[in-house]
Amino acid sequence: MKNLASLQEDIAAAFVALGIDEKLAELRRLEQRLAEPDVWNDSAKATELSKTAADLNNQVQAWLELKKQVDELAELAKLGDDDLTEEIAGQLEDLQLEFLELKKQLQFTGQYDNHNAILRLTAGVGGIDAMDFTEMLERMYLRWTEKAGYRAQILERSAGETAGVKTSVMEINGPFAYGKLQSENGVHRLVRLSPFNAESRETSFALVEVLPQIDAPEEVKIADKDLKIDVYRSGGHGGQSVNTTDSAVRITHLPTGITVAIQNERSQLQNREKALAILRGKLAQLRLEQRVDSIAELRAGKSAEWGAQIRNYVLHPYTLVKDTRTKHQETDTAAVFDGKIDGFIEAYLSSVMT
Repeated sequence: MKNLASLQEDIAAAFVALGIDEKLAELRRLEQRLAEPDVWNDSAKATELSKTAADLNNQVQAWLELKKQVDELAELAKLGDDDLTEEIAGQLEDLQLEFLELKKQLQFTGQYDNHNAILRLTAGVGGIDAMDFTEMLERMYLRWTEKAGYRAQILERSAGETAGVKTSVMEINGPFAYGKLQSENGVHRLVRLSPFNAESRETSFALVEVLPQIDAPEEVKIADKDLKIDVYRSGGHGGQSVNTTDSAVRITHLPTGITVAIQNERSQLQNREKALAILRGKLAQLRLEQRVDSIAELRAGKSAEWGAQIRNYVLHPYTLVKDTRTKHQETDTAAVFDGKIDGFIEAYLSSVMT
């Protein structure tokens, strides 16, 4: 069958483009290392290896299963049994649809697109409404993560005095999480009747920063002399043991002025490592934006600025969510706030590839 042979060729090409064989070899190497009895002598390193292995497994398994099914179908087709023709055609159609879905991964060619993502949400102008809007966005991304089969972890969260959140930092783990979510980086704007201000129409803003999660220090090397590390009493979640020790960590990158503070983990070391991972992501993002070759060349600045909004969420006098860059829009605003943002992601990816 010509279509079946063509699908096999397309899958082979995708394997090369995505480096599936290389990723599979690295996965096997990690699995062998994790099976060694001494690996858990360094629990932090072992946990990092396990996480890397899980991410690689997520990236290759769907492709390996698709290739297996297509190859088995090709063997079945070689039997030349006319009674199987209709069944084979039906299975081929299903496999072609699965390939088209997986093929979307070919869009992710950026240096950090296959990394997990760090999202930092910050309430802007709009007072309580802005903090409530920021919490709505937090839930939107958590719901999207759940529907995508990804994992989310809140790393840092500062609640508003009355409602909503001032800031929320979350880690999103899944195949090409950063590649997909980079579409969300920027200012988001909400227009609605305020539930906090006698039904008046309010406009509020929130900033969404999307950063690649970079756990490996060798990926983004930062000179020790460029770091200022402060330790202070944690006031966040985590229980009494957190609140009675100086476990919170604030790291400042002196050349750029970028500051990251983490206090949710139970130990100072865990907070320090998480803060460094986020800082590496911020510096990597800034390097891409400033188009420089090294961290040393970076100019002072933030990874995301309070510029023009990238997306408008209008709940009054009509309902519409519209992206200002791609013009993609959705009228079912409730569905969008429940995590239906794939249309915006796909429209953005298509726009940057053309």
